Amino acid sequence: MTTELLPAIHPGEILREEFLIPLGLTAGRVAKAIGVPRTRIERLVAEKVDMTPDTALRLARYLGTSRDFWLSLQTRYSIETTLPRIEASLAAIEPLKV
Repeated sequence: MTTELLPAIHPGEILREEFLIPLGLTAGRVAKAIGVPRTRIERLVAEKVDMTPDTALRLARYLGTSRDFWLSLQTRYSIETTLPRIEASLAAIEPLKV
């Protein structure tokens, strides 16, 4: 039995698909409410930039989520997109034996 993994999900996709669209929010409205430049939210939902701790804290407060929700999404996305690029290098590292 083979297990197919879902593709890595960018936190901007979650913000867009689970919050902005269903709640009828725009990037500009969210940005204004949380005190950040509109372009920060636009680039995030376009999946062009990573979720920063600053943005995670602000979104958590505004949307009633936890900061860990946003940061966990980013961490998982970062690991899943980095691993394929460095897998060979990782295999070459000899684990420390203590």
